[in-house]
Amino acid sequence: MDLNAIKKRLNQLQTSNTRTSNLWKPQPGTQVVRIVPYKFNRDNPFIELYFHYDLGGKNYLSPISFGRPDPIEEFAQKLKSTGSKDDYRLGRKIEAKMRTFTPIVVRGEEKEGVRFWGFGKTVYQELLSIIADPDYGDITDAVSGRDVAVEFKTAEETGKSFPSTTIRVKPNQTPITEDASILEAIKETQKKITEIYQERSYDELTQALNDYLNGGTEENGSGTKSEDTTKKVTVEPSTYDSQKTSDAFDDLFNN
Repeated sequence: MDLNAIKKRLNQLQTSNTRTSNLWKPQPGTQVVRIVPYKFNRDNPFIELYFHYDLGGKNYLSPISFGRPDPIEEFAQKLKSTGSKDDYRLGRKIEAKMRTFTPIVVRGEEKEGVRFWGFGKTVYQELLSIIADPDYGDITDAVSGRDVAVEFKTAEETGKSFPSTTIRVKPNQTPITEDASILEAIKETQKKITEIYQERSYDELTQALNDYLNGGTEENGSGTKSEDTTKKVTVEPSTYDSQKTSDAFDDLFNN
């Protein structure tokens, strides 16, 4: 028996369970959430992370999220500078893309505690614009903040290739909760984002890149080859549209 393989698979399952229970994804329709202060950075509730999407059917957290070197990103930038359209296209595909997370409580589910909501550039810019508006200010304030209505529509509902997420900040200022014990739990029992998304080492990312470039596939926990069922997102340079791309990566990430 390969004990190292057993331990690796156990860690994968535990990480997957942690991720599932600590991430929130909007469901079709409208839901109301409250962005809350992030325990590990009281000055900013938004956490910008960079990911390499769909490399051999897997997503990888990029070390550039924390200011550390990343072999995949280094290779992507070299490809983009060769002058070859094919190299540029591949570089764009594998380079790290930003996704932003923020801690929230879902209205009606406050006892479930804090979860992380992840979104793309469009939603992030909207939230920053609202907070920068003096008519709104700090919508995360525990006493005088504001709730956010999140409307999610599937691709079928929008009639487009990708789903859409729109937000609307509620006009009334309200406390996060009137229950002191729940408020204390919200403030103090949050997980750190790196407990949910784990950073790989430089060597591990190098191996992942080599496997991807050489057509390798990841092995699953049973030691067999996993079929790649992840959606592919291809953006042709001549038809690049930042909004469509953001929606595409939202769709890929959420699936």
